[in-house]
Amino acid sequence: MAVLINAKIDALLEATSRSFYPTLKYLPKKIRGQIGLLYLLARVADTIADSKHGETEVLLKLLQEYNDVAQGTSSTLPDFTELADIQTNPNEAELLRNVADVIEGLEVYNKVDQGLMLECLETIVGGQILDLERFGTANEGGKISALETDEQMDDYAFRVAGSVGVFWSKMSLENLFSLPPEKEQEFFEKGIRFGKSLQMINILRDIPEDLRFGRCYIPEQALSRYNLKPEDLLDDKNIDAFRPLYDEYLDLTNEHLDAAIEYITMLPDSQLRLKASCMLPVLIGQKTVTLLRTGNVLNSEERIKVTRDEIKSYARKLLRALIIPGGVNRLLQKNKGS
Repeated sequence: MAVLINAKIDALLEATSRSFYPTLKYLPKKIRGQIGLLYLLARVADTIADSKHGETEVLLKLLQEYNDVAQGTSSTLPDFTELADIQTNPNEAELLRNVADVIEGLEVYNKVDQGLMLECLETIVGGQILDLERFGTANEGGKISALETDEQMDDYAFRVAGSVGVFWSKMSLENLFSLPPEKEQEFFEKGIRFGKSLQMINILRDIPEDLRFGRCYIPEQALSRYNLKPEDLLDDKNIDAFRPLYDEYLDLTNEHLDAAIEYITMLPDSQLRLKASCMLPVLIGQKTVTLLRTGNVLNSEERIKVTRDEIKSYARKLLRALIIPGGVNRLLQKNKGS
């Protein structure tokens, strides 16, 4: 039974994750399944929350009911058929048609690991509920609403991604290795910044797409310092006026990525697979920030992303770096400056 469930989960993972699935392949077997399953649990919630259809209250209800079933406080799973039918991404549609299988995947793991996954899912869903309450349904062409402060942006980044850094850290300490008690808090804090770095990249890369659906994650207070309003970001000719603020956020993202590198250095040398799984998203993140600094992110036609071929290239470089003394640090530093 467990083998069948794992096969279903792996197929869904491969179909729905463009850049995360290669990372999973590096993970130690003792935590690979748990981290992959959390990804899918969170992806279900994200797909519900980002559905371009229906009333806000309907999506909030579906999101809460889904989380209640996952958390074990309800046994009545909502019918996601209608929501699946209107998805533009066929893989996300398939995911919504197989939510029961994703939740069933929890049964493969012990209570401690289940608890860690559900703790993180609860935080992620809380962030998505707050997002829906703040912005409403992602309807194209609607009025643009924006976050107000940098603190709100940082809180959002923690809820939907920094919390995953805590989960990843707790799962590693539970199943793979231990750290002195005085080091654990530092480990968690750097793990949070690791997660935030990846979410900040999403925010800074996806500005046109978010604006199209009425959402601006660049805070109004920050924009006002440069005499800009959220609506001004719809015009790609405003990139020069926006660039100084944008660079501030890219600098912050790089600081988070530096903390991610420090996080990796805290991993024991014996945990080579874990180091590799952490390094791949850092390498991709560093490259993405470099691309964002030179491209016009406000131009919706200029989609800035690291290609699949580049991701495969990083994976090959990473394998070589792992077997060369000092190779990992050299690769990270070289990539940061490229």
